[in-house]
Amino acid sequence: MRDIDVGVVADTVRRLCVEANHELRGDHLAALRRARDVEESPTGREVLDRLLANAEVSARERIAFCQDTGYAVCFLEIGQDVHFSGGSLAAAIDRGVAEGYREGYLRASLVRSPVDRTNTGDNTPAMVHYDLVEGDGVRLTLLVKGAGCDNMSALRMLTPAAGVGGMTDFVVETVERAGPSASPPVTIGIGMGGTFDRAAVLAKRALTRDPTGSPSPDPAIADLEREILDAVNATGIGPAGFGGTVTALSVHIEAYPTHIAAFPVAINLDCHSHRVREVTL
Repeated sequence: MRDIDVGVVADTVRRLCVEANHELRGDHLAALRRARDVEESPTGREVLDRLLANAEVSARERIAFCQDTGYAVCFLEIGQDVHFSGGSLAAAIDRGVAEGYREGYLRASLVRSPVDRTNTGDNTPAMVHYDLVEGDGVRLTLLVKGAGCDNMSALRMLTPAAGVGGMTDFVVETVERAGPSASPPVTIGIGMGGTFDRAAVLAKRALTRDPTGSPSPDPAIADLEREILDAVNATGIGPAGFGGTVTALSVHIEAYPTHIAAFPVAINLDCHSHRVREVTL
């Protein structure tokens, strides 16, 4: 049995909150540069130039890349041979978020509930998903998720008869409905299968794939990712919604077994400020 003090978790979450908001991951910057190279619209290229310049200033000056510093969404894969000591794990994660958002001068965006819209003051609670796995390690992934793109997400219980064609149509419809509101070029996370609730978590987890744009290890799913990316980019929405050939940078699909009579599909869009960090403790 391996013992991990929850203070280590709190300090890690604090650091990741600051890093994710101040400095875009290198693979995502590379994706934006590739988009700049292939974008056919002059306006679209200018948008991408400004995003890249903004990322440079953000990293150099240690300021938030985007004013919407989002929800702190945490995925924890916890080895079954790990024991946490020193207090509550959930409380430690929230402490790390609160300290990170204060240290990084990041906007506190969470309110107590959709009805009581009093700001919690420190961007807590974190949105945490726990998975128990084999071993004695902990993999902690932080996704900073702004509301503009999250608001444009969707879930639909398709019938098996709709097939992958129906799923592709649903993704394109969702992106077209979002238009500029999701701040393209977007990263598209798709959860396919499971139950109503599992599909939504799969879609959000799909956004954390590293590196961005890497294909699914399942060849059939990887082919589907490419097909959907081509269909989305054919919409012509373009960077910032000003028109162009790059509406999405990548499509990531996570699939899971489902019922014979079901075909759940969830779509979680992430904006151009794709903020993800991951560590193993």
